[in-house]
Formats: sequence, structure tokens, C-alpha cells
Amino acid sequence: MTETERETVIRTDRLTKHYSGGRGCHEISLTVGSGEAFGFLGPNGAGKSTFVKSLVGLIFPTSGTGTLFGAPIGSLEARRQIGYLPELYRYQEWLTGEEVLWLHAKLCKLDKSYARKRIDSLLMDVGIGKRGRDRVKQYSKGMQQRLGLACALLNDPKLLFLDEPTSAMDPIGRYEVRGMLQQLRGAGKTIFLNSHLLEDVEMICDRVALLNNGRILTQGSVRDVLLEKSRWTLRVGGMLPEDLEELIETTALPITCPDPNPDAAGAVWIEVEAAEEEQLGWLNTLIMERGLTLYEVQRMKNRLDEWFMQTLSGLDQRGERE
Repeated sequence: MTETERETVIRTDRLTKHYSGGRGCHEISLTVGSGEAFGFLGPNGAGKSTFVKSLVGLIFPTSGTGTLFGAPIGSLEARRQIGYLPELYRYQEWLTGEEVLWLHAKLCKLDKSYARKRIDSLLMDVGIGKRGRDRVKQYSKGMQQRLGLACALLNDPKLLFLDEPTSAMDPIGRYEVRGMLQQLRGAGKTIFLNSHLLEDVEMICDRVALLNNGRILTQGSVRDVLLEKSRWTLRVGGMLPEDLEELIETTALPITCPDPNPDAAGAVWIEVEAAEEEQLGWLNTLIMERGLTLYEVQRMKNRLDEWFMQTLSGLDQRGERE
């Protein structure tokens, strides 16, 4: 399904929430389509949670507009179609995990027989299982986060807002939750994911937006972001330091040799960043013209964390302590 064919689930137009000292989020305009996983990124204090709280109706925007499924944000019509896992989750520690879910089921006005099946299923799906009979005070932070995810999924929402959903989990927990989110996306759920764990965003999300100081710096598809710069590795035989210097001088390309020690075949790996594939072809030709052996050429995929750091490099950031 193309972007134009998707139903628009989230739409904001210059949505703004002002706090003192310039904090909050400012004039954010974006759309998220049905069945899409959207990653909302930014450093601490960028305004990500403020924006999410505005969308789910926990705070009122200062200006601008927003809709969920065409209904105004904060309206009952919009809220009944969403699930939300906040970054700062707190559950009654004297209740069991099952009892917390029953409380949420009553708040959602779920049918009792449906709620029973749903609760049993979710406890297994999120990895709590029989520990649902234990009191919350006996849960680790990761277990409480799993319980929060079950609460967010309880009403089988069309749209999930997840604010740092795996921040307290160990690698096994992150892997399991990532798999669950991929299944939910495959089942047509729309996911709005706010996370510092960029590996998770890279593996789950279709598109991303990067926020800094309350404003969107850039947004686009994960695929385009990862291929924004063409980075290549080449395995070259017989290369001497003077060959590398000559290639750099001739092409004016950023070419490096991370490990100058040749392998058993007398070859080394060099790395180059090229804006156009024609530049890479020219480099290949120059290598062979020098009598060197070109064994292998590989395109390197840029990781999302590299893009994150490069985009924010040199910019002022509010930070969590300001």
C-alpha cells in the first residue's frame, strides 16, 4: 500500500505546547498512516513526551490542531481507539498484575468474558505468564513495563502510543517486545514509537522524525535515511600508502584504510563515502589502472544512530538538566 492510499490516522498542524523557558514542542506538523510504524526521535528534553501527551489527550496544546482517525485529539472518540504506554509508568503495587489489567478492563468498559480471555492471552504474550498472580511490588522494572504494554493492548487498539517501551528491559525482553511490535504492525496496527533505542526503531519503523529543542529537524522513511549517504567498503590487493594518498588526491573523496595490515591474500579494506555511484565507478577504474587488484565492493548501510548523531552534531540541545 502506498503512502497516498493509507488512511491518515494521526494528523497535526503546527501543534504547539509552550512551557516556561522555551520547553515543550513547537509547530509540529506530521501525518501517520494506517498500519504504519512511526519513530519519534530526539535527545533528552527535546519535547517528545510533551508531543505524545498532547496527542493522547493528557495535556492541552497551546495552539495548533491535531486529529486521530479524523477526531480531535483528546476527544472520547479519539481516545477509545488508542492504547498508551507512558514513559513514567506507575501501577498499584498492592494489586496483582491480573488485578491491574482487570481495573483497566473496567475503565475501558470491556465485556467480562472478553476481558477474561484478553487478560489471559496478554499475560502470556508480554511474557508475564503465571506471574500475573504476583503483586506488582514483586515485579522488576522490566516486568512492570511488560504489564504496562499489556494494559496498552488490552482494548485491542487500532493505534498504539509507546513512550520508551523497552527502556527497563534486558536484551531478551527487548528482543521479545520488538518481535511483538513487528507482529502488531504486520496485523495492521498503527504504532507511534518514542524511543532512545535506535536499533529497535530501525528494525520496527517505516518512517521517523527527529526532534530537537521542540522542533522537527527532519523526517522521512527509515530506508531513505539509512541510504542517505552512500558508504562503501572495497577490498584491494597490493595497495601501498602512496596508492591511497594518490587516490585521495585524484578523487577528492574521503577514503580511509581502517586497518593497513594486509590479510593472507595481501589485501586491505578501504572505506569511501560517495554522493553518486558514478564516483565509486571512477574510483574502481583508478584502482585497476594502478595495477591493483579489486577483490570485492560492498555497500555499507548507515545505522540510524550514526544518522542521529550526525544530524544533531553542532546543534544546541536543551538536555535533561536545563
